[in-house]
Amino acid sequence: MEEIQSQSDNYRSSSSSASSPASRVPSSNFFYLRKPGTLGHPISFEDSPDWDDNDIEVRLEEGGDSINAATTPASPALSKLNSGSFPSPPLPEGAVIARNIAGASVAWKDLTVIVKGKRKYSDRVVKSSNGYALPGTMTVIMGPAKSGKTTLLRALAGRLGDSAKMYGEVFVNGAKSDLPYGSYGFVERQTTLIGSLTVREFLYYSALLQLPGFFFQKKNVVEDAILAMSLGDYANKLIGGHCFMKGLPSGERRRVSIARELVMRPHVLFIDEPLYHLDSVSALLMMVTLKKLASTGCTLLFSLNQSSTEVFGLFDRICLLSNGNTLFFGETLACLQHFSNAGFPCPIMQSPSDHFLRAINTDFDRIIAMCKNWQDDNGDFSSVNMDTAVAIRTLEATYKSSEDAAAVETMILNLTEKEGSSLKSKGKASSSVRILVLTWRSLLVMSREWKYYWLRLILYMLLTLCIGTVFSGLGHSLSSVVTRVAAIFVFVSFTSLLSIAGAPAQMKEVRIYACEESNQHSGALVFLLGQLFSSIPFMFLISISSSLVFYFLIGLQDEFSLLMYFVLNFFMCLLVNEGLVLVITSVWQDIFWSILTLVSIHVVMMLSAGYFRIRSALPGPVWMYPVSYIAFHTYAIQGLLENEYVGTSFAVGQVRSISGYQALQNVYDTSSERKSKWENLLVLFLMVIGYRFLVFILLRFRIKNLSFCRIYQCNQKTNSR
Repeated sequence: MEEIQSQSDNYRSSSSSASSPASRVPSSNFFYLRKPGTLGHPISFEDSPDWDDNDIEVRLEEGGDSINAATTPASPALSKLNSGSFPSPPLPEGAVIARNIAGASVAWKDLTVIVKGKRKYSDRVVKSSNGYALPGTMTVIMGPAKSGKTTLLRALAGRLGDSAKMYGEVFVNGAKSDLPYGSYGFVERQTTLIGSLTVREFLYYSALLQLPGFFFQKKNVVEDAILAMSLGDYANKLIGGHCFMKGLPSGERRRVSIARELVMRPHVLFIDEPLYHLDSVSALLMMVTLKKLASTGCTLLFSLNQSSTEVFGLFDRICLLSNGNTLFFGETLACLQHFSNAGFPCPIMQSPSDHFLRAINTDFDRIIAMCKNWQDDNGDFSSVNMDTAVAIRTLEATYKSSEDAAAVETMILNLTEKEGSSLKSKGKASSSVRILVLTWRSLLVMSREWKYYWLRLILYMLLTLCIGTVFSGLGHSLSSVVTRVAAIFVFVSFTSLLSIAGAPAQMKEVRIYACEESNQHSGALVFLLGQLFSSIPFMFLISISSSLVFYFLIGLQDEFSLLMYFVLNFFMCLLVNEGLVLVITSVWQDIFWSILTLVSIHVVMMLSAGYFRIRSALPGPVWMYPVSYIAFHTYAIQGLLENEYVGTSFAVGQVRSISGYQALQNVYDTSSERKSKWENLLVLFLMVIGYRFLVFILLRFRIKNLSFCRIYQCNQKTNSR
């Protein structure tokens, strides 16, 4: 205690310009909002808003002084702070809140989250956290890097991965229950948007995927979401832009990702780092927009690393975390009083959030070690001479024994004494509708995005033109058989290699699926069927155009049925390649390793396809079994050769002739039966189904299980930078 007292005294003396929040009433330009309910008495559960799914009334006081969206209890520390009210920034002129939302109360008690590390369940990310969020308010979870902000947010939303275990209780409207589909929205820190769609189109397709009912009924929902997030000026602009126009700025992109969740009109909205990668102006605009959204009655909870003074003034409540421990929960202005009571008053010229994080961020100890012998022009580096470990212990001990902690427990008790009406699922669009929507959306995206198939179509045409001109003029003599076999092998192998160019597009499709599946907007089977149906027209266009160029330049048999088999065989090869690319991108989820793996697989398949060495002469282990049977090149080339040579004959001298099958015996293993080529085509079709089934398994289990782990690791890497 002597150490804590000395550190507190040292910090108090170093902040000579600081004054207690009790003596510092924010001025008009300090931009603090009056906290609703500050002047009233603590409310009981019966006084909270009705739980029925009806629109709550939102009214503005005369003069637009403040927004009365919810009634909140007065913080004991805040009541000591002052009894006045602070003006809130007025809503933008012409802003109209189209619809109101019946929010829901969320309370958590003794919430602990343990994430599996190298040892079994060794990483305690959140430790015995208590708090609540009420309709019409914004509750922010704030803390330094690796403090457990995102994990707590995901735990409240019920979105923890299999690698995490949660202990404690979470109450929704006073009842222990999970949030049903449609009653809440969750916005990830990093979301994947479709750049080739306009904002209105993107939200409309999202509404079609999420909501049941008729198509025309969802236009009003989309317009409400656009209005709620102030996206009217960008509604008809492409999200990603094109070569002549830039895409949306980062702030507007972030608002689009939030608007996607608003089409369901959720009661509770969770947002992970709403100000991620935003500048100060975009951040303030974002928070004002969210404040307007909260005024409609929606319950907002989000995590935040730090904020400016203006943004801080918009929060209703703050949950301050450090190393998983709750250092404070209550109204934002009361947090200033809490730090002052603990001996760490906020300097006048410093942002409150910066001051909070400065006091509890252990990374500042390294700065102290670097600068302890260095002085600035005014003397010692007085602003960084506090031991953060001591500050954390002091703040935690002060909060546990404070009236604020007791008030939180009382409020949680009031919220959980009586169960309100449970939230109901709003229903989902049927699987057939989702498949239809995804197919149509993918067709639209692929037709607009030249990197998906149009560029590949050009590359395929150029490649087949090159192969065809190199092997042109072969004739139909016996001596041309070997060269024609080489031409078909090169055609199948090189076009298959070229399909790797679609890996970035497939990677983006998988990421879009992962983003939509995390919010139950899509499913593995729905995604696969929609992606398959939308790609078929483009694949067939590539197959028929490339086949025609190659077929006539090489001079294959001039018969329509044989040409159609050639086109169909190559079409199946393209579909098999698409499935293989989807499998590898789903496994790695990294473009570099995906391309490297695909190139390696294709090289191995080419070696075992039976051209460089006849298949029957390949070494038994590995190359013959199982590689040559797995390689789709084997069946594609064999089917094309049988299509060309089975049933034909070549004259040998003037007396005898040999069949096409005999001519191929020393060049490539084929069958003499006419139906063999259809069996090879059937094998290719089964490979198309098999690869899609593997993708289904990966999407259904691996991506779902890796989702939380990758997000957790990404947060750790981002926070450590």
